[in-house]
Amino acid sequence: MSDLSTLAQLAQDFAPLWDRLQDKMPEILLATWETLQMVMISTFFSLLIGFALAILMIVTNPIGLSPCRSVYRVADFVVNLVRSFPFIILLIAIIPFTRFVVGTSIGSAAAIVPLTIAAAPFVARLIETCFLEVDRGVIEAARSFGASNSQIIFRVLFPEALPSIVLNIAVIAITLLGYSAMAGTVGGGGLGDLAVKYGYNRFQVDIMVYSVIILCILVLLI
Repeated sequence: MSDLSTLAQLAQDFAPLWDRLQDKMPEILLATWETLQMVMISTFFSLLIGFALAILMIVTNPIGLSPCRSVYRVADFVVNLVRSFPFIILLIAIIPFTRFVVGTSIGSAAAIVPLTIAAAPFVARLIETCFLEVDRGVIEAARSFGASNSQIIFRVLFPEALPSIVLNIAVIAITLLGYSAMAGTVGGGGLGDLAVKYGYNRFQVDIMVYSVIILCILVLLI
């Protein structure tokens, strides 16, 4: 009888949590979809910008295809400067620029702008490292056959570095997933916003736990 009473008590204790989960399920699903949107779109744009920066640095590197120390130093300084900004500070600092680009500073669409800016230098450094790991002998062989810089980049460097780049894309996506949750602290939408709005401001710890569980599952899937 004591076991039955214990089970009944547990069921009674968890009933409000279950009811709340059912009540908030549409918001949880919407927040999950917003998080996925933010991560996918910002990953795509950060890869585009980061790849362009990586090409610029690999070309102008002192040991690059067309060395230009001044250009490389500027690009390297910009990459290191933006990477050194804590994301939460960057998020707030570029609110005017975010509002100029998307027309608002609140919501998942607005969060994509700082996410992209924060990740692009990180992507550039990762891709540059992947390019630098390519055997110099392969590059010299291509150059001896008369290949141009663009041919060396897209037909030698990129195919050789592609496996490392693909692995790093997962790292980038996971990093942006964490950043997207952080964006919720300033109304960026997604699971982070859900956790702050209900788990922190309204003391509904179970909603925060659900958000954390979903974020962990997304990291494992990536």
